[in-house]
Amino acid sequence: MAVRLDEIRSAAERVAASHGLAVVDLEFTGPAKERTLRVFLEKNAEGRARLKAEIASGAEGLPERLVEGTLSVEQLSGVTHEDCAAFSQDFGVLLDVEDLVPGGEYTLEASSPGLDRKLTRAEDFERFTGCLVKVQTFEPVRNNRHWQGQLVGVSSPVPKGEGPGAPVDGGRAITIDLAATKQNSKSRKAGVSKVEIALSNVEKAQLIPEI
Repeated sequence: MAVRLDEIRSAAERVAASHGLAVVDLEFTGPAKERTLRVFLEKNAEGRARLKAEIASGAEGLPERLVEGTLSVEQLSGVTHEDCAAFSQDFGVLLDVEDLVPGGEYTLEASSPGLDRKLTRAEDFERFTGCLVKVQTFEPVRNNRHWQGQLVGVSSPVPKGEGPGAPVDGGRAITIDLAATKQNSKSRKAGVSKVEIALSNVEKAQLIPEI
């Protein structure tokens, strides 16, 4: 019986919300007897807002890099081991009760998305504007499928058929400042300082850790 990832993700999001968390990504990998369900979590918007307020008030016990300002709350996600343990306990029970992972054996893992977290939605790109990113495209842009630099903007949706050169599907695009990081030979040969990539052309994208 096939694993229903959409249903599993929906269940994970319900449990995460009850703990003040949000699901960043979800993976189900491995052979039949060594299957692993990984759920990557972060504080939800309210949780991140509270964490920012704690930093502003000088609360104790916060991660050093947050207090120093070398990393932002958005980048660090704010998830603790206790958050992951509590989520895993409740989510594991729900998975078994609703039989969302048929076939018995599997391992459930919950963790933060890490400093190199994936960016999958337009909201992610908006939230992490100003950060360093690495992007792989489906189709080459200026003869190159691999770009990295500072994410400097996400274009607003364009109504179909409106504006000069408006895409017919009203699609959005991200702009990357290439001067912010070292480039590969293909991107250097492109001879541009910035590149615009349609969101629909983004195959993979993730943050570049800034430490």
